[in-house]
Amino acid sequence: MDITELNDRSQKQAALRYIIEAWEEALHDGIEPEMLANASLFAALSDLVSIYGEDAVAKMADRLSRRIQHGEFTLNRTTQ
Repeated sequence: MDITELNDRSQKQAALRYIIEAWEEALHDGIEPEMLANASLFAALSDLVSIYGEDAVAKMADRLSRRIQHGEFTLNRTTQ
C-alpha cells in the first residue's frame, strides 16, 4: 500500500468519525434517525453531483441496490 492509499484510508476513517459524532449529537438532541438519514443522503448526493456530475452519480446510485442486498451496509450481521 502506498502513501496515497494510506492517506485516502486515513481521511475516510476521519470523515466517518466526524459523521458518527455529528449523528450521535443530533440523536441526543432529539432528531429522529430517519430524518438524519434523509438529510445525510441529500447532502452527500448533492455534493457528489457537484463534484462528479449527475450522470456519474446516477450510475453509482444504480449500483447501490445490489450493494445493499449483499449486506454491505448492514452493521449488525448474524453469522451461523
